[in-house]
Amino acid sequence: MPSFPEVKFYISGLWLLFKGDPQGLKRLDLTDRGMMRSFWAFVWCLPAMFVYWTGVRYAFLSASAPGTKAGVAFYLRLFMVEAINWVLPLVLLGILCLLLKTERKFTAIVVATNWLSVPISYAYAVLTLLLFLAPFAAGFIALVQLALLIATIFAISRFVRQICGQEPLVVATTLLVLLVPGLIIADLLQSYLGVSPY
Repeated sequence: MPSFPEVKFYISGLWLLFKGDPQGLKRLDLTDRGMMRSFWAFVWCLPAMFVYWTGVRYAFLSASAPGTKAGVAFYLRLFMVEAINWVLPLVLLGILCLLLKTERKFTAIVVATNWLSVPISYAYAVLTLLLFLAPFAAGFIALVQLALLIATIFAISRFVRQICGQEPLVVATTLLVLLVPGLIIADLLQSYLGVSPY
């Protein structure tokens, strides 16, 4: 498992890419081994995910009938949703890279997006905690969440441009594959598994 200094170093590379500096790629391990190690990002995200899941649980119980229970099984279902939602877009990305003949770029995109999940997850966790501590600021927090989503989309587009070049079709289709399926699948799985707060 990558240590905290390693993760911090990778995230500093992402920050350079976000600013448009291709030198950021040199701070990422873009080997096959580096790609496999980047999936440790999921483990690094688990504490933040747990905070977010607790927020989902609270919303679920608030919208449910009195006496409804949401224990360990509830968290396990959310874990399953998150795991599928993490892997499926990358599988679709692999297929897309084969179709566009950009398979050599696959490793770099996976590494960048996996490690990007760490700061994004903790940002959402902070917003969830703020919602618990200051529920009266729900409207403002919702705006910050929207801004964070926009920043995430912008960051991924910058990464893809740095990795794949300035090809609008490649950038657009890669963004769609990485973002849209995850949003749809998350809602569908939450509803199917009975953990949707809505």
